[in-house]
Amino acid sequence: MDKETAIEQALALADRSGIVMLGTNGDNGFPNIKAMLKMENEGLKTVWMGTNTSSRRVGQLRHDPRASLYFIDMEKWMGVMLVGEVELLQDAASRQRLWREGFEKYYPLGVNDPDYTVLRFTARWGNYYHGLANVTFDVE
Repeated sequence: MDKETAIEQALALADRSGIVMLGTNGDNGFPNIKAMLKMENEGLKTVWMGTNTSSRRVGQLRHDPRASLYFIDMEKWMGVMLVGEVELLQDAASRQRLWREGFEKYYPLGVNDPDYTVLRFTARWGNYYHGLANVTFDVE
């Protein structure tokens, strides 16, 4: 599979995925994986998520912003890993951008709840897998 096709298929997978696995570096040096709601993505370069400021994940990312994301389609047995960094955002524009009806269940003080943090992942490179093919590519 050529790189251009791999990137197109990786983008289609990211676009249709509602869940993404977030990998962070744990305090003990071991990787930690957590399923997250993918709120938005801008191509493969930027992926937006939200979580609790008080979460273990935010603590790990404060210490080490390096992370990876993994999107998977179990029916087609394909996946894409993205590697990059996460920024922790609490500015009004970022919070409002991702806020959805029903979030009050998790953030009772609303969009300005101090326990609500936006994660903006920026990819450096990726790897697409499908049909026994692995294609690594830079994300621009």
